[in-house]
Amino acid sequence: MTRRTLRTLTASAGVVISCLLGACGGDTAAPSTQAIGERPGARGVQPSDDLPILAPDDVQKSQSGSVFQRVANTDIEVVYDRPVARGRELFGGIVAYDEVWNPGANDATAVSFSRDVTVNGQPLAAGSYSIWAIPRPGDWTVIFSNAADVYHTPYPGEDQDALRLTITPQRGDYLETLAYYFPMVEGKETELRLHWGETVVPMLITVP
Repeated sequence: MTRRTLRTLTASAGVVISCLLGACGGDTAAPSTQAIGERPGARGVQPSDDLPILAPDDVQKSQSGSVFQRVANTDIEVVYDRPVARGRELFGGIVAYDEVWNPGANDATAVSFSRDVTVNGQPLAAGSYSIWAIPRPGDWTVIFSNAADVYHTPYPGEDQDALRLTITPQRGDYLETLAYYFPMVEGKETELRLHWGETVVPMLITVP
């Protein structure tokens, strides 16, 4: 074996070892080993044979839901109950204009932040809040209240307000059941939307 051949074999072995150690191109991130229940936002849903089968009339009219989003290393969660339109006129109808309304049902809609954030450029401290709104034909007022664990009525009062925002709603596809969702997350920003009927209320959240 010549010295040149030996050098070639040594270099080839080095490339193979480097690839095995993850130095070659491509995604070198280790696969996730977290159990489902340990992942951020997991609710620990487990199968159960003990739950009764409900009759249709016993099902809660506005059923519970939640939505979670991690942005960088900040966690955001909305927990709420979801009213259904059922052919009713929504804003200016069952939801009066110029009156404080909790966008949800049953217990007041709650949002939690694991770190300080800004919402539409305004600071909001880490913690849990209830969400309220004053719908209008034009701009809406959206309120984050320090009274997080309350019923959807009455409004806790301005002395509990942590943040008030003026937001111009957008028009979207018709949505029969009220929803909160995050249509966008990029870098350190996400958009939280409140959507019911054809009305969409966007809130841009920025994390540290």
